[in-house]
Amino acid sequence: MSDRYGDFVQSSIGKKVAKNLGLPMPVELDRFDSGQPAVRGSVLVGRANGDNTAISESVARILSELHADVFVNSSDNVKDALSDAGVKAKANTGGDDKFKVLLFDASNISNADELKQVYEFFHAVARRVEKSGRVIVIGRPPEDLTDIEAALAQRALEGFVKSVGKEFKRGITAQLIYVAEGAEQNLDSTLRFFTSARSAYVSGQVVRVSNGANVDVDWAQPLGGKTMLVTGASRGIGEAIARVLAREGAHVICLDVPQQQADLQKVASEISGSVLTVDITSEDAGKEIAEAAQKRGGLDSVIHNAGITRDKTLANMDEQKWDMVININLGSIAKLNRYLLDNDVLKENARIVCVSSISGIAGNLGQSNYATSKAGVIGLVNATAKQLEDNAKGMTINAVAPGFIETQMTEAIPFAIREAGRRMNSMSQGGLPVDVAETIAWFASPASGGLNGNIVRVCGQSLLGA
Repeated sequence: MSDRYGDFVQSSIGKKVAKNLGLPMPVELDRFDSGQPAVRGSVLVGRANGDNTAISESVARILSELHADVFVNSSDNVKDALSDAGVKAKANTGGDDKFKVLLFDASNISNADELKQVYEFFHAVARRVEKSGRVIVIGRPPEDLTDIEAALAQRALEGFVKSVGKEFKRGITAQLIYVAEGAEQNLDSTLRFFTSARSAYVSGQVVRVSNGANVDVDWAQPLGGKTMLVTGASRGIGEAIARVLAREGAHVICLDVPQQQADLQKVASEISGSVLTVDITSEDAGKEIAEAAQKRGGLDSVIHNAGITRDKTLANMDEQKWDMVININLGSIAKLNRYLLDNDVLKENARIVCVSSISGIAGNLGQSNYATSKAGVIGLVNATAKQLEDNAKGMTINAVAPGFIETQMTEAIPFAIREAGRRMNSMSQGGLPVDVAETIAWFASPASGGLNGNIVRVCGQSLLGA
C-alpha cells in the first residue's frame, strides 16, 4: 500500500516543507537484503565498570563471528574481552566517526549512582548514530535480583531505552536485552536480530533471554531442514511469514481456509512449500494438521497467524461478531496447541509463535472483541511458557504484537484514522508485513532456545500503550 506522504517527504521539497511546518519526517528504513552484511556499519561497544565479564565476552564473540567493524572508548574496560575474542577494536577518538550500532553492557550497574555511566556513554555519541541505526543496552532481569538497589538500577534501564527510541528519530531503534545469569550463551540470535536490518520496525522493546537449549545453526540458513506451519498463509502478514521462513531454509506448510485455496496454492508453489486447507476452528483441525505434519516427521514450529476483525462498538456488536473473533483469534490457538502438545506433533526444541496485537495491550475503539482475543493470546503465551519451562524437550512459546502494518486490512481504514496510525510512532510510518515476518523468524530459530514467554511489539514504538 502506498504511503504518499512518506514518499513526499523523501523528496528535497517535501523535506523542506515538513521541516518548516514541524510535520513528521519518516525516513526510508533499512531492511534485510541477502546481499548486505549483517551489520551495515561500525559498532561502538562499551561496558559499565565491574567484575562480571560474562555478557561482554558473549558480545565480543558474536561481533567477531559477524566480522563487525568495532570501536571502543579509550578508557573502556571492554577492550580485553574484545581482544580475547580476536576482535581488533579501533579507538573512538571523538571525531567525525559515525556508528550504526551503539551497544552498552550495563549488567554491572548496581545502584542509582552508577547509572551515570549509561548517560556518559550515550551522551557523547548521541549525534553520531547513522540513519536506521541501533541502540542496544544489555542488563540483568531486575526480578532475578535480591538487592533492591541493583534491581532498581536495572529496571531504570527500561525508561532510558524507551526514551532514546523516541528521541533519536531517523529510523533509529532502541532495545533493552535482559540476560539471566548463566544464559549468556543464548544471546546469539537476539543480538544478531537487533543489530541487523531485520529489526527495522521493532523499537522500544524489552526482551528477556533465559537459560535454554543452546543449538548451533548455520546462520546463512538458520531454519535449514526445519518444517514449519503457518496459519492464514494465503496473503498479507501470513504470506510474508511463509516467504521469510522459506528464505531462511524451512519447508513451510501453508494453511488457510478452503475459500483461500487458490491464493494459498500460489504462495506455496512459489516457496516450494505444502498446502493445507483447514478451518482452524473445526473439531478435526488438530488431527488434520497432525497428519500433514507426520508426513514430514513432525513440526519444528507452528506460527499462529490466522485472525480476523469484526469491528463495532460494544453497544452495536451482535453476538455473532463477538463469537467469531474470539473463536478464530483465541479459542482455536488454545485447542490446537493442546492437541499438538498432547499428541507429540511438535518435535524437540519446537517453537510456538503467536500473533497478538497492540490492540490487545492498549485496547482500541470499536475493537472490544478483537482486543479481548489478542490480550487472551498474551495470557496464553505467558501461561504456556511456564509449563514449557519444565518440559525437557526444550520447546518455547513467544508472541509478536504488530501495530499499524500496511496491509489490505489497514488500507480499508478511513483516511484520517489511517494517517494517525501511521504517524503515531517513533518511526512516523506504518510497518510492512515483512517486519512482522522477520521477528517471527527470529523467535522460530532453533538458536532462540533462551527466548520463552516474550511479547515483542512490531509497531515502530507506537505511542499507544507505550
